Amino acid sequence: MLKKTLALLILLAGAAQAATYPVDDSTKIVGKEDTYKISATGTTTMEYVAAHYQLGLSNMIEANPYADPIVPKNGTNLVIPGKVILPDTVRKGIIVNSAEMRLYFYHNGQVDILPIGIGQLGTDTPLNWVTSVQRKKAGPTWTPTAKMHAEYRARGEYLPAVWPAGPDNPMGLYALYIGRLYAIHGTNADFGIGLRVSHGCVRLRNEDIEYLFNNVPVGTRVQFINRPIKYAIEDNGNIYIEVHQPLSRTEDEFETFENIPFSFTKDELEFFKNPEINQEILKKALEERSGRPVWLNPPEI
Repeated sequence: MLKKTLALLILLAGAAQAATYPVDDSTKIVGKEDTYKISATGTTTMEYVAAHYQLGLSNMIEANPYADPIVPKNGTNLVIPGKVILPDTVRKGIIVNSAEMRLYFYHNGQVDILPIGIGQLGTDTPLNWVTSVQRKKAGPTWTPTAKMHAEYRARGEYLPAVWPAGPDNPMGLYALYIGRLYAIHGTNADFGIGLRVSHGCVRLRNEDIEYLFNNVPVGTRVQFINRPIKYAIEDNGNIYIEVHQPLSRTEDEFETFENIPFSFTKDELEFFKNPEINQEILKKALEERSGRPVWLNPPEI
């Protein structure tokens, strides 16, 4: 029994540390992939595995397209997509990449990578915005807008004018306010990280927002980006691409299970022309959208 307990504690400690990595100007890829075998008995949810490895549900679903996204079949081996290409942008403060539903916090020569939930279609999280943490609050209250009141009334539910602070508050126990209408905050739900569930704010699991609350100073730079495609050329010449499903822009795209078309940037189109890239591997990566770094120029056998 003692050995099993120690093994579990070691596993949990390893999972907690896996989201923090040392970085310098040359660092392009961090982390590693792992596997998790669903128990042969009982019930294990995908959310349980995602939370254990500090991943969002969308990260797990992208990496395991043939597994049940709610309750994977007993005995299933799941890919843990812990290897990540760092976004090609300013490495300062907080970077929110809505397309991959991850938040990056750069500080003290390291980066913390945390999964997030973002705004629903129609109440979207900003996609291209630079701002800052303007204030912080432990025990935030929530003041629903008139539109939110109308949405809830249409479902036969009624909201208070101001939702008091506490564990039942939809904003959780901590909030970083980044503008008049937006915040990075916690949650009162166990489900929704890695999904489009909020009214535009960035939502984190409670232990993650508590960490940010305690470590992010007021005035910290915050940048929002929307990059479903990330790529990197390492110093040794290896070329990698990480492809996520683009965010749906219409109800039709949101309801369909087919791949949403990309809006390639000029830089991405130039990158695709690199003569060292195996075009067949690139095509497959763009089709599969696994959210996992793919090696584009492996040696030919």
